Amino acid sequence: KDSDLAGYNSDRFDIPLLAEELLRAGVDFEMKGRVSVDVQTVFHKKEERTLSAALKFYCGEDLVNAHSAEADTMATYEILKAQLDRYSDLENDMKALSEFTTRKKNADFAGMIAFDEDGDEVFNFGKHKGIKVNAVLEAEPGYYSWIQNADFPLYTKKILTAIKLRKLNTK
Repeated sequence: KDSDLAGYNSDRFDIPLLAEELLRAGVDFEMKGRVSVDVQTVFHKKEERTLSAALKFYCGEDLVNAHSAEADTMATYEILKAQLDRYSDLENDMKALSEFTTRKKNADFAGMIAFDEDGDEVFNFGKHKGIKVNAVLEAEPGYYSWIQNADFPLYTKKILTAIKLRKLNTK
């Protein structure tokens, strides 16, 4: 519970999948207060390859049973250890690694809601792209309902609801 998360391509696959499944099962999932480290991003920023190539490059090993959960998890762990040994500028710290591996500052996994330069949430798609979420919800209250009833990821809907509730609670 409330653990930091790490994995290979986890920011784009594992964590969004985990969030969707937990929310679908009625289990609350929140990234606030957590950080994530995507080992693939370290690799891509430094070498650009696949998990198998990363294991070969960093550890000199072939990936046996690729795409099995255990083999991929162990390979990811070994790669991260080797990356920390190889790149002296990488800190062995979850928060620092998370900052290094973060591609873009999104409020949700799907990238539908991002943060602007002021740290405020903005829509990152459609007719309101780049406009602050609070401004859109105030000017066009039906937009919230449209998103909640449309085929958006549950985590995106959860984030949008949290933004709306935060605004209501500060009035």
